[in-house]
Amino acid sequence: MSTEAAPDEAVDPRTSSAFLVNESLGYLVPAALRAAAVVGVADHLADGPRTPAELAATTRTDARNLHRVLRLLATRGIFEEDDSGRFRLTSVGDTLRSDAPCSARTAVLMNTDRSMWLPTADLSRCVSEGTSAFEHLFGLPFFEYFAQDEETADVFHCGMAAMSDAENEPIAAACDFPPTGTVVDVGGGHGGFLLAVLDRHPGLRGILYDRPHVLAGARLDTPGTAGRWSTASGDFFTDVPEGDVLVLKRITHDWEDDQCVTLLERCRAALAPGGRILVVDAVVPPGNAPHQAKALDLLLMAALVGRERTEPEFAGLFEAAGLKLSRVVPTSTVLSVVEAVAA
Repeated sequence: MSTEAAPDEAVDPRTSSAFLVNESLGYLVPAALRAAAVVGVADHLADGPRTPAELAATTRTDARNLHRVLRLLATRGIFEEDDSGRFRLTSVGDTLRSDAPCSARTAVLMNTDRSMWLPTADLSRCVSEGTSAFEHLFGLPFFEYFAQDEETADVFHCGMAAMSDAENEPIAAACDFPPTGTVVDVGGGHGGFLLAVLDRHPGLRGILYDRPHVLAGARLDTPGTAGRWSTASGDFFTDVPEGDVLVLKRITHDWEDDQCVTLLERCRAALAPGGRILVVDAVVPPGNAPHQAKALDLLLMAALVGRERTEPEFAGLFEAAGLKLSRVVPTSTVLSVVEAVAA
């Protein structure tokens, strides 16, 4: 039975029951994916197929249980088992290698980390109480917990950087930047997106703005950007550096509406005359069609306080902050560029 959206048709109760039971087991795929990522299976398959016993010897794991993990992931096209019982890495699974271009490994580890995983098991609390499950489980709000847990924070920031690596270029290409001026990447993490922008626009200067411990991992220092960028640290709910274009990539979805309005007001105050704010986030489409934003929205509900938003919801945030939505630019990724100017 397909999981894709389709016209509702009469289904035998036994078929429906089997479908729902199968859907309820879906969490075992990311669990297996995490297990494979943690022990580095993909790295050990870079040179060709191996048996579970050979992989177990190099990864120091149990061969029988490793085989069970790989067998499930083979049903998703990540690995493939041949007639001799050897597993190979497919082109779909290749970016699970830690050294692959646009490696997804750290993003997989982030998305399946206990800080993300455990709150989703308590979605019923979110539905019943209208609150995030994260603070109930970990004793602190999401970002406060990360501020005092260096190891978990590193998993998060490295994972976000990995997710961004695959999307930065196409998004930078979709954005309309001026030939000269200053771009401020607000909450820009390690600077991967700002680097993509500066590489495409040699007349621009950039400011990477984030918390000091995040900026320690900045990776903007390349020959092509020398002398064209700087970092600034602070709290974007209090102050934002001035610029011609202010970028908020995967930021607004982390926060409640009133917090987003405060942030956007700070950005509006920092805009140069004629400047623009580019909110780079998923825009939830109407209808029943699958979209990653609809799934990620539940992760945000469980772990943070924010949400993925529709185009009218973005327009409402902008209006409350003294801005107006000028256009929405889709990209080849799951994210869109939602552009705002001063009202």
